[in-house]
Amino acid sequence: MPKRRPDHIPIRTCAVCRQVRPKRAMTRFVRGADGAIVIDRTGKAAGRGTYVCEDPACREPNQLAAGIQRALSAQVAPGTLNLEEIHAPS
Repeated sequence: MPKRRPDHIPIRTCAVCRQVRPKRAMTRFVRGADGAIVIDRTGKAAGRGTYVCEDPACREPNQLAAGIQRALSAQVAPGTLNLEEIHAPS
């Protein structure tokens, strides 16, 4: 296995605004095997994942639900994701 370059920074695309940003500056959401959508603080949870940036416009409940629904092919009602949990310190 080749060594990782020390200057390599993983990047991901926000599911809501489609902006490319560093992976560590984003929050990962995962659709598990049971279909539940949860926040993945470790970045290693099993399941289909997507990322959302820290921009307040991307955290607006309707926009957030639409972006996650599109990315994870799961039904998400606006306001069902716990936004307070997203901003809580880990």
